[in-house]
Amino acid sequence: MARKDTEQYQSYEKDAFDNPPEGPVGVHRGNRPMIVRVTPFIIVLVAAVAAGVLFWSIFSGEAANMFNRRSEQTQTTAQTSQGSSSSSADESASGTASQSSQSATAGELTSAEGTPSQTPSESESAQSTPEESQQVNTNAQITVINGTGVSGYANDRAGVLQNQGFTNVSAANPDATTVLPAQTVVYYQNEADLATAQQVANALGIAAVEQSTSIGTPIQVVLMQ
Repeated sequence: MARKDTEQYQSYEKDAFDNPPEGPVGVHRGNRPMIVRVTPFIIVLVAAVAAGVLFWSIFSGEAANMFNRRSEQTQTTAQTSQGSSSSSADESASGTASQSSQSATAGELTSAEGTPSQTPSESESAQSTPEESQQVNTNAQITVINGTGVSGYANDRAGVLQNQGFTNVSAANPDATTVLPAQTVVYYQNEADLATAQQVANALGIAAVEQSTSIGTPIQVVLMQ
């Protein structure tokens, strides 16, 4: 028959291993909150971002641009204030000039009212001119002298005048008494023939119109090269 083992834990004498200290021993620590464990990572991340932004600002010139923009804003503000001051001064000056002009206008009106008006006859005589009182005489005697040496040129120009309505036109060559001018010219004897001479010059495209009392006809055209 087998022997029954009656020895149990209580049968042995207690030693140092049977009396361990209570609670955790050594480097063991309890569980910490999540925010406490995440905070160091957040601080490192923020510091890294700040350092990156600072580095980028320095090397890209953004900091300098910001400084320039602030300087420009300051200058703009100063110019705006100066412009406001100038506008006020201009308005004051314009107001003074307006008052002066109104005073001058009033003085002119007063002097104009005090001046006697001209009568209709005086006004009409002042407006009339010798050229307006003259009329073109298409029946005036006109001589066309050929000083160019081109045969038939005087007859051709005389025909142009006849086509324009002049009825007493003749062509001729210069004689011993004819003084040839330096350029083509239309001569007229009297002031009454001025309008007719001007019309002849316009018809022939001649620019020079002169008075001469030595010609033999009222109108004389001298054709030159």
